[in-house]
Amino acid sequence: MEKGAISRDDILKTMREYDELGRPAFLSLYGFKAARKFLILHDGKEYDSKAIAAVAHKHQHGRPLTWQELSGGVGHAVDWLKREGFKIGVSRSPKWTRDELILACDVVARNGWQGLSASDPRIEELSELLQLLGAYPPEERAAEYRNRNGAALKTLNIASFHPDYQGTPTNGGRLDREVLQDFLERPAEMAQAAALLREGLRCGTLQPVSPEDDDSDDDEVGAPEGRVLYRRHRTRERNKALRARKITSVLKKGGILACEVCGFDFGAVYGERGQGYMECHHVVPLHEAGEGTSKLADLALICSNCHRMIHRSAPWPTPAELRALVQGQARVMATAVPRPRLEATDTLPLALE
Repeated sequence: MEKGAISRDDILKTMREYDELGRPAFLSLYGFKAARKFLILHDGKEYDSKAIAAVAHKHQHGRPLTWQELSGGVGHAVDWLKREGFKIGVSRSPKWTRDELILACDVVARNGWQGLSASDPRIEELSELLQLLGAYPPEERAAEYRNRNGAALKTLNIASFHPDYQGTPTNGGRLDREVLQDFLERPAEMAQAAALLREGLRCGTLQPVSPEDDDSDDDEVGAPEGRVLYRRHRTRERNKALRARKITSVLKKGGILACEVCGFDFGAVYGERGQGYMECHHVVPLHEAGEGTSKLADLALICSNCHRMIHRSAPWPTPAELRALVQGQARVMATAVPRPRLEATDTLPLALE
């Protein structure tokens, strides 16, 4: 906190004021809304973390902080309170991830696109798998995180979005609909992804992806197999020994290290610095191939740009499909009216300056 440190005693004094005034009056007095996520858990009671941290500021620094002056989430007020030894919980569980929805949607699909009750053994199994998956760290999970009731409700939400559902769709998010549509369009592929997730979680070969370890960016969250399996897929692609064997194999056969999609050659463009470099892409995604040993024939040599374009969203195109797209776009550009090129001495039109 840049505004000034607070002590545990400051926080306890603020909690006593909170208790004396009551939650509605305390929040109204200091201009805060009810916490949407993080709560302080102390002596069997719950307190709004952001409001408590902000008001505690007045005891040493003469004034409380306003809601605009600090963030209530991890990295700001929550970390401040944790440093003083307070336990932080969440008021509600976070949004479902794609991996979680793949597991839930598969249960609904195998039940004839009908939701299941909390007492169903399949819901018990789903809840256990979601706990093993651990899509969120413990500090971001509410007490009822992915329990039977929550898992059952999600299956009902998913079922209500099916085209054959006769009633009014229940509450659910955009991602619920997207994963359902993936199952309708690519049932075998999505069922295999779910099977790999279940198997990997049960035997311990798939570990949850923590925010610190997850190097996927926003363009890649639409991986057809979900983030956890996508990470395993990328680990295979980044296997330096396997990539070196693939490159050596191509060169021994008299080939050149050119992108199999667009023909880009790092050596030709960057000279000595680019010699011997090319990225590898697994032609058969993990959700289709399983976790068997990778073969050189499963790898395609592609440049960085084409690699990103393949992984950008589901369904992933094969290198051959992306090559056809590149060639088609080249034909379009060849017939387009050429745009005038600006020279270094040209003056931009006023509208563009």
